[in-house]
Amino acid sequence: MEKIYCNFGEHFTLDGYEGDSAKLNDKQLILGCLDELPEMLGMKKLAEPRVYSAPDNDLKDPGGWSGFVVIAESHISIHTFPKRGFVSIDVYTCRNGMDREFVSGYFVEKFGLKDIETNFIKRGTKYPVADIW
Repeated sequence: MEKIYCNFGEHFTLDGYEGDSAKLNDKQLILGCLDELPEMLGMKKLAEPRVYSAPDNDLKDPGGWSGFVVIAESHISIHTFPKRGFVSIDVYTCRNGMDREFVSGYFVEKFGLKDIETNFIKRGTKYPVADIW
């Protein structure tokens, strides 16, 4: 029997620059993004989002916030660095067809980003379409 594969999911990353420091330092804004975005993307939260204060590590990280939401389709994470106007975001889903323009625009608006870099990876490109046992 020939094995048939598909890709398991999509992983979209966004790095944002020259963001609004006050917005990047707003725990409630970050929590709100993690709370509302899954539904906006047609995804289901498995737990309430969590946001943690991430202290300065005396190296290149001046501290900020790290937030996560676990969704049935995988996860969304946001890491902010208010003193640098920087944010690093992951949206990973087992669904296909993510609206990357919507996700980019959403975060540009929420954090007042002046510049972004994005990357898109198809994950699990050899994912079997049928059970193997």
